This record gives sequence, C-alpha cells and structure tokens, in this order.
Amino acid sequence: MSKIVLVGPAHPYRGGISDFNEAFASELQKNGHEVTIISFKLQYPSFLFPGKTQYRVEKKADFSFQIQNLISSINPFSWIKTYKEIIKLNPDKVFIRFWMPFFAPCLGYIAKKIRNKKYHVYGIVDNAIPHEKRIGDIKLVRYFLKQCDHIFTLSNKVSLEIKSINNNFNVTSLFHPVYNIYSKKPGRAEALSALGLDDGDYILFFGLIRKYKGLDLAIEAMSHPKLKDRKLKLLIAGEFYDDKNGYLQLIKELKLNNIIIHDKFIPNHQVSSYFELADLILLPYISASQSGITQLAIHYQKPMLVNNVGGLPEVVNHNSDGFISEPNSSEIAKHILNFYDNDLLRKKIEKGAKIKAGQYSWHEFINKVL
Repeated sequence: MSKIVLVGPAHPYRGGISDFNEAFASELQKNGHEVTIISFKLQYPSFLFPGKTQYRVEKKADFSFQIQNLISSINPFSWIKTYKEIIKLNPDKVFIRFWMPFFAPCLGYIAKKIRNKKYHVYGIVDNAIPHEKRIGDIKLVRYFLKQCDHIFTLSNKVSLEIKSINNNFNVTSLFHPVYNIYSKKPGRAEALSALGLDDGDYILFFGLIRKYKGLDLAIEAMSHPKLKDRKLKLLIAGEFYDDKNGYLQLIKELKLNNIIIHDKFIPNHQVSSYFELADLILLPYISASQSGITQLAIHYQKPMLVNNVGGLPEVVNHNSDGFISEPNSSEIAKHILNFYDNDLLRKKIEKGAKIKAGQYSWHEFINKVL
C-alpha cells in the first residue's frame, strides 16, 4: 500500500476539478492506497471569482479519505505550512493538479520545497496554455512545470502545449476518466418533472458558460429553418461566466423560441436529469484542451457533437459514436439534422456511445498514473 497526497481543490469547493480529485482519491483508496487531499482554505479571492459562489450548495457525504483545507492561493505563509504538512505525512507519491497560471506561484513553491526534501512530485495538468491569455502566463506555467519530476496530461493537445513551452519536460498523455460520482439517470418522466420541462427533443449544452465554449455558435445553429421546423430545443444548463446579455440579444435577433436557459451552477444531484433528457450533447467550443463534459456524456452513454478543436476530437469517433464538426454554425446545424433525420445513423451512434465508457475507466487511469 502506498501513501499518496493529492494537492488540489476538493470539498467544499465545487466544480469539475474538485469532482475529479475526489473521484481519483476514492478510486485510489479502493485500490488499497492511503490518500490525503490537501486542498484550499482560500482558492480565489472573491473579487477575482467570476461566478456566484466557489462553494457547493449541497452537503457532501463522508469521504473515505482525508481532506485538509490548508492552502491560501495569496498567502505564502500558508504555502510554508502546506509543504511542511505534506512532508509530515511522508508520502510515497505527491500529485498536484494544475489548471491555470494564477496558481503557479503557490503550487510551484509547494512542489519545489517538497522535491528539495527528495519526494517525487507529479503534475496532473488540465491546461498549459490558458484559453484566455494574459501577459506573463507562460512564465508562470513554466515555473510550475519545472518543479515536477513528471507531468501527466488529460489530452494529447495539452502535452504538445507543454512541449512547446519546453521540449525537455517529461510528459505522458493520458485521458480524462469517466466520472463515477453522479447518480444513475432517472426515468424520463421523473427527469422532466424535476427540471420543470415539457416533453420533446432536447440538445444539451452543459456546464459553465465562457467565451471559448462557443455558445453563440450553438444558438446560431438553432436558427437553421429545418431545425426550427422540427421543434428541437437547445437546453443550456450552466452558470454564465460570460456576459449573458449578449446571448439573449442574439436569441432575440434570430427570433428563436427553441432555446431554454437554466442559468445556474448545476448541483450534482440534478446532473443525471439533464443527461436523461438529452438526445445529443453539444460542445461547440472554439478552443479547448479537454472537457469534463465529454466524460459526463460518456458516463451517461450519450452521443456528442464536438467541434474540431483542441483535444475534443480525441474522444469522439465521427459518425460512429458522435460527430466532429468544423467550428461554424452551419456545419453544426448540418450534423444535428443528420442525427435526427437519418435513423440508421442515429441508432449506430447511440449504440457506439453505449460501449465507449470502458476505454476511459478509472482503473485504466490509475494503472497508468502509478
């Protein structure tokens, strides 16, 4: 049995990275390892956080592993306390999640001090080059990466980004495992009732709304006359981190009545209802590394339509278990129509989506990362 420390956000912080870390720790624990997550006591100062809250609204059940909330991203004294606590735990391996340059000073410092004490540090990097770039980002990312003995990524695209920063870094491309923390899908009637929706054909855009996710392309695609005639509905479920008014104005200009918006952070207990109702999961991103939404779709065995950007095409086999579209609204509309109008293709894609999950198991991920 190994003692493993995982550094990164966890309960009570919300979001896909927290969900991933808790799922990772749970699977490690099930495989006989002793796991501690070292998380944040202050992740983002409130004035820097774009959403309504950083915290979960629902209480989480007891975990089988320990979570210590120690790190303040802006207080170096907490960084000192954190690395000393990690050394006290005397771990066999330390994994550090990294996803944006803002956290490079604190996570890089912690990693450096641990390595100075001869402990091995492994970075798990979601993004190397940020979607929304700022001056100094690459220097900050390079500082963190230099402190790692080895770096794991969740897509080939991020591995290439890291090599572009410094070709000498030791990098292994893995994948984003399928989430194992969400409830099973309810029946359709139960899901409709839970979400207050009428029955119909739903395409789902799920997750936080940011500029790079291309929601405007999805809305424009829904203005295609044939899509309007079919009375398909685009269900947008997620909290707006981008200006909501711009999207509402676009819907108004296009005179669309086939768009439903649930502007909120979707709590875990409601996720299954949204995926139960969706025929197709739409990821019209204009840039991407990878996305936890793809793994939710795989978990719930739902076909995806992704744009041909970043690491998204790595998880979809075109016309086999989903669609890969060029990032423009007319192409997106064409693939949606193809899905709904071609019964044989739809059955083939839905069957392909059902057999996909085994390729992205936590068992496989843990074998490779250890």
